[in-house]
Amino acid sequence: MTTKTNALVQAFESGKEFTAEQITKKFGLQNPTASITGLRKEGYAIYLNSRNGVSKYRLGKPTRKIIAAGYKALGAAAFS
Repeated sequence: MTTKTNALVQAFESGKEFTAEQITKKFGLQNPTASITGLRKEGYAIYLNSRNGVSKYRLGKPTRKIIAAGYKALGAAAFS
């Protein structure tokens, strides 16, 4: 994980949320979508919420429904 991405994770863990533009400006990550995808692949539950036409990323906790869907899609081996 790069220093910039690590700083983004720390900000998410403190409860902050960001638009893609804010991620680029504040953390210098030129492709926020790719950065978020990479963090998701590392196991971070990052959600994109839209409110009043503004979309923001935030760190969350997956619901039981999400865990069940992952289990169904990937099978038990993915969780062992």
